Amino acid sequence: MLASPGLLPSAAVEDLYAFEVKQDGQRAMIYLPGDGTIRVRARGGTDITAAYPELRPLAEGFGGRPAVLDGEIVALDEHSRSDFERLQQRMGLAGSPAKAARMAGRVPAHLMLFDVVHLGGQLLTKLPYAERRGLLENLQLAGPAWSTPAAIMGHGAQVWEMVHDAGLEGLIAKRVTSRYEAGVRSKSWVKIKVHRLADVVIGGWVPGRGRLTGLPGAVLVGERHDGRLHYAGSVGTGWSQAERTRLAALLKVAASDACPFAQVPPVTGARWVLPRLVGEVRYTSRTRAGRLRHPSWHRLRPDLAPDDLT
Repeated sequence: MLASPGLLPSAAVEDLYAFEVKQDGQRAMIYLPGDGTIRVRARGGTDITAAYPELRPLAEGFGGRPAVLDGEIVALDEHSRSDFERLQQRMGLAGSPAKAARMAGRVPAHLMLFDVVHLGGQLLTKLPYAERRGLLENLQLAGPAWSTPAAIMGHGAQVWEMVHDAGLEGLIAKRVTSRYEAGVRSKSWVKIKVHRLADVVIGGWVPGRGRLTGLPGAVLVGERHDGRLHYAGSVGTGWSQAERTRLAALLKVAASDACPFAQVPPVTGARWVLPRLVGEVRYTSRTRAGRLRHPSWHRLRPDLAPDDLT
């Protein structure tokens, strides 16, 4: 069951929802036959059990009842927040068990459990979320590499403030009466991402294709540190056609043969401009290298000069 993007439920209906912290990792279904073995499958059905050997003890201590659990495999940073960039070092190792075992010591994975869809021979998908959640919590699944994070009933605005202030990715709001709709992107589960804003300097662009021929498909943006412009990412969404057309004219006037970034970005077909246009972008988080994750265009900032951002 997948969540649909949306807005935070209003105070008038928030009591109809439970709120969970949105984790930034690899979705996984956990199969526990009850015989001391475990099978872990990715969202697409791929068997990834061998990639995460630290999850095997979960089966050993689970007991004899068969179960199917839903959760997210994450790698935690120094602040105990899920860090997808760290997790990428663990993904794709299902075919290399020896390497996966070595990496488990360097970058531990952690399974965040949030639903149970099968338990003790009974399929639970027709039960409401609140009942399934109660059954999951009664299992008391907490161990060195797995846990059951809290789900908070109601109080959406307060939970949102907590998530925003803690620098987390967002929330999942789940209707407490919702059934488990396997394989469906349901409106009963709503993902609400925290979006942050950053002022950036445009240093280049990449031409668009198809209906965007002649217009920027994406702009290459940077941030000033120590008097130099450091590449922060590529922004290709968030504009209307009129905004792209206006931006194309501004980029044409600012065209330059020289790359303005401290290091040339690894972008094929880039065209450079003088670093004098400032824009504001939305983003969800940053990579360890300082790149913006999931950036989208918000607006031009003609009221700001590049030197204002130093």
